[in-house]
Amino acid sequence: FTLTALSFAALAIAYATSDFSVANVWDNSHSLQPLIYKITGTWGNHEGSMLLWVLILTFFGALVAAFGRNLPAALRANVLAVQGAIGATFFLFILATSNPFARLNPAPIEGRDLNPILQDLGLAIHPPLLYLGYVGFSICFSFSVAALIEGRIDASWARWVRPWTLVAWMFLTGGIAMGSYWAYYELGWGGFWFWDPVENASFMPWLGGTALLHSAIVMEKRSALKIWTLLLAILTFSLSLLGTFLVRSGVLTSVHAFATDPTRGVFILCILTLFIGGSLALFALRASRLTAGGLFHPISREGALVLNNLFLTTATATVLIGTLYPLAVEAVSADKISVGAPFFNLTFGPLMVPLLVVVPFGPLLAWKRGDIFAVAQRLMAAFAAALLAVLVTALFIDGASVFAALGVGLAFWLICGALTDIAVKSGFGTVAPGVMLRRFAGLPRSVFGTALAHLGLGLT
Repeated sequence: FTLTALSFAALAIAYATSDFSVANVWDNSHSLQPLIYKITGTWGNHEGSMLLWVLILTFFGALVAAFGRNLPAALRANVLAVQGAIGATFFLFILATSNPFARLNPAPIEGRDLNPILQDLGLAIHPPLLYLGYVGFSICFSFSVAALIEGRIDASWARWVRPWTLVAWMFLTGGIAMGSYWAYYELGWGGFWFWDPVENASFMPWLGGTALLHSAIVMEKRSALKIWTLLLAILTFSLSLLGTFLVRSGVLTSVHAFATDPTRGVFILCILTLFIGGSLALFALRASRLTAGGLFHPISREGALVLNNLFLTTATATVLIGTLYPLAVEAVSADKISVGAPFFNLTFGPLMVPLLVVVPFGPLLAWKRGDIFAVAQRLMAAFAAALLAVLVTALFIDGASVFAALGVGLAFWLICGALTDIAVKSGFGTVAPGVMLRRFAGLPRSVFGTALAHLGLGLT
């Protein structure tokens, strides 16, 4: 990590000082650029962004090495070995196809300047956050491969993996949100989401990571869904690698794609085959040796989380099919087609509606066996607020469609459902105010985190 950080710092200094003897600096900078755009230009290109990618990869590996002393020695060694293998492969990719330090002799007097679209503060925030999310899932992947190598997995594995998953998911959420806002005001698409192929490439690991977070909770609390959680961890990072391939291979047309040559695409495809194919082959060979998880009633918090996983993974599959279908058609018939927003709105949307309806029930259901009627009664106020929001939107807002009214209703349902969860667990309306405040202050952080995430989903 230290050597990679020094390498990245050297490239950043070359940008800051306008050292045009470095081809990468000459191609993406100008001496009259503001300093902030000189520095952000370090990763505003393929070569520099790949160096940032491996810097973050080695950073996460260093964190495991430094703070993973509570892990079993064999597991920690295997996790670091897998991280090291991923890092070595991408270092080889950089050296073979994407050297950010290639020199020009004689050095040009002036640079060609950074793409005007990238001369924005969004470049300082969006790519680093996105890469922290993308690469953060590599730790979950390494833990999964290490568990398969050892042939052992239990609830403690989920406790170790869940914080890494949460950190990566939070960074990826921030990166996607910042990118959506940046595209909104910079590209003038008229909206925050366009279902662009590279947008989809970041959205798929986010969906996978969301499913992984929820399944890891079941595994940690009930020792269930062990094999499924392991597979989700592998697939989530695999989708991150797929996103890297889509952005840098040039196989899909996108405003986000880097200018590339075929050699890079072939190299990344080989990396995909090695890590995705290798990990899935290992899973097929070793997963059956792992002990099965615990049982639970369908009407329970575990059941709600399984339903959550079902909808999320199906939604991920629809986005994956819509994103890759043009490639399949072109490979078979040489015809170029595009799959746009209408397809995704018709396939992704209907899967999200039942998921959003179910979300407020999950945190209120008991583990192992829940009472769906008692939970429904607690959510009556949230339902009334959602119904009122639908009626107000439909009757008093000009031009509001039925779908818009239902969307507003679902948003209120999620927001009020999240607030209901905190209110119920604080004893609102059932205990004295002083007791309620003490209960509220003593609630676990996970309760507030869950409510905050569901509130954010409702606001989105």
